[in-house]
Amino acid sequence: MEDFDPDINKSESEKTDELNKIAETSSPYPIISPVAAAFLGLIGGFILYQFVGGLMTLLIFGFDLEAAPVNGLRFMTIIGQILFIFLPALFFSKWIYGDISKIISIKLPRWKELFLFVLGIVILTPMLQSYLYIQNYIIERWAESSQFVNSIKYLLDSLNELIEKTFGNLIHADNIVEMLLVIITISIIPAICEEVMFRGYIQRSFQFKFKAHYAALFTALFFAIYHFNPYGLIPLAIIGFYLGFAAYSSQSLVIPMVLHFLNNFFAVLLYFIIGDDELFKSNVSDPEALNANIIYFLVLLMIFMTTIYLIKNYYKKNKIPEEV
Repeated sequence: MEDFDPDINKSESEKTDELNKIAETSSPYPIISPVAAAFLGLIGGFILYQFVGGLMTLLIFGFDLEAAPVNGLRFMTIIGQILFIFLPALFFSKWIYGDISKIISIKLPRWKELFLFVLGIVILTPMLQSYLYIQNYIIERWAESSQFVNSIKYLLDSLNELIEKTFGNLIHADNIVEMLLVIITISIIPAICEEVMFRGYIQRSFQFKFKAHYAALFTALFFAIYHFNPYGLIPLAIIGFYLGFAAYSSQSLVIPMVLHFLNNFFAVLLYFIIGDDELFKSNVSDPEALNANIIYFLVLLMIFMTTIYLIKNYYKKNKIPEEV
């Protein structure tokens, strides 16, 4: 019986031939369609983490989460990520594809490779902050001229306020020990667990049916929706796509994990530097700040696109096959 070898460097026809060959040799893998497998991970992970994990938190701490011990909530967040995101991704990979290592690839990158991607996230983070200001300014002006838009904005503001409270409680720290726990909870654990699920199991599943950049895009959209951040939907999708680009270019989850960690770590730093009011605010009305943010965004966008060119050129020169 042949092993199933989902090589991401193969063309669409080669992947189809391989799947047909597997069927002819009576191999049980994959046991379902890769696209169905991807949605199984999306639905299963969503239900397990958002609903089962949320229910467990309510059963343990009650409905008044603001009165719950913050360190207890942090530990529940860590446990929830491991139990309901990380472990299901490994289980689905083994159950559906037969070999975890062929779906969840952990390969150490070269230093230059890592440096280029890190440079990209360092540019992308402030670029998306400028984008958020521009986006929220437009929404603010639009809501002033439309009652319907204003009603939608009211709902979005309510959800954003809930996110602000939840994130603010988790991220607030009074000492060094708590700061380390915040970094573990917000930056390290999600970087590992979410990348194994999204850029690992889900994106690799999509890649058996679609070209790599489409698989990365689909995964990025679901990644953004999964986070329940109304104003951050587009920035999260862009970050998710960049992480997906890193995953299929490097053929490993190590770089996406590093980038995910850095992105979340920057958010923690911003919280401590500028506070939650600036980090989460959706009401913006300063035209001068708008003009400045438009300039920042355009300049950083040009630098970011140059970085993308350097990354693609790096793989071309080093003859490391990259799916398109």
